[in-house]
Amino acid sequence: MTPQLETRYVFTITVRIGEVTSAGEIGTGVRRIIPIIGGEVKGEINGKVCAFGADFQIIRPNELIELEAKYAFETDDGAVVYVENKGLRFGPVELLQKLKRGEPVDPKLIYFRTVPRFETGAEKYHRLMQNLFIASAARHPDHVVIDVHQVL
Repeated sequence: MTPQLETRYVFTITVRIGEVTSAGEIGTGVRRIIPIIGGEVKGEINGKVCAFGADFQIIRPNELIELEAKYAFETDDGAVVYVENKGLRFGPVELLQKLKRGEPVDPKLIYFRTVPRFETGAEKYHRLMQNLFIASAARHPDHVVIDVHQVL
């Protein structure tokens, strides 16, 4: 019998985002690039999201959005943690189009899940590289909230 999967909340990353840049239709969907301009980390780890990085997205014809964000945060005690976060966002087309226009949408109505991976040389935070994490996220007009859970 294998161990039953459980999760445990660890921290929330709030990422502030800039204006969307589109590379247009690339044959498999529309490529979008959304700059990451700051934010914060709160929970078992606290810190600030560095003002660099981006979320690279492909919007499929059915509005399924594949996301791949790459950025970093600095903990309150000075450690730098690189983040690579891949995921999916999907929901009713009319609600996804509202989000694209920057209009508010109830996050409960949109499926937005990610798999963040972390890298750091700070020994205190090596556990971030020694465990798997999943996250539930919510897109708002100028920021994204990501609740990170450790898979036990």
